[in-house]
Amino acid sequence: MSEEIRIKHTIPVRARPDILYRLALEPARRVGWDRNYVSGTYVSSEGRLVNNALVNYRLARNLLGLKFQARYGQLQAPQRGGWESVAPFGPIEKMTQSWNFKAMPGGTEVTFGLNARIRYRWAAKQLERILNNMVVGTLLALQKQVDAQGAQLMEDMGKEMAEKQKAEQKAAKEAAKAAKRRK
Repeated sequence: MSEEIRIKHTIPVRARPDILYRLALEPARRVGWDRNYVSGTYVSSEGRLVNNALVNYRLARNLLGLKFQARYGQLQAPQRGGWESVAPFGPIEKMTQSWNFKAMPGGTEVTFGLNARIRYRWAAKQLERILNNMVVGTLLALQKQVDAQGAQLMEDMGKEMAEKQKAEQKAAKEAAKAAKRRK
């Protein structure tokens, strides 16, 4: 009596596909910006993003704090990638995530898909709502993370330019003073 849930959303993000690929699929990086995950670590000692790599994930408390293990597959850097759960966890029998990154002028079109098979039909509606919010929240957080990096870069460049202008003004004043002294 399991119920299928399929969710897919697309959003444009102002970043290169290779950057987004790493942010979305590397477990340690994902935990850093996605509030839906508390932890994500590779099972093997290699700790690399490759096909069939196993990863342990733990969801946030608002997602019941469930722990599960996932296996990466269909990795084609930087165009697409995803994973599927290895064993049932909580009310979820199986869950898969897929990411597609399509380069376009000014950024990347990011498509995030989530498929889940729910064990109990009575819980399907609530879990569909929760998982849909998770997908939308993840995409918005990814966009915010990239924009935050860009904003930080712009802020740093602005500070650098201001310091450079101050130094140039100071040098001009010193040169003017030196010219007055010579006369």
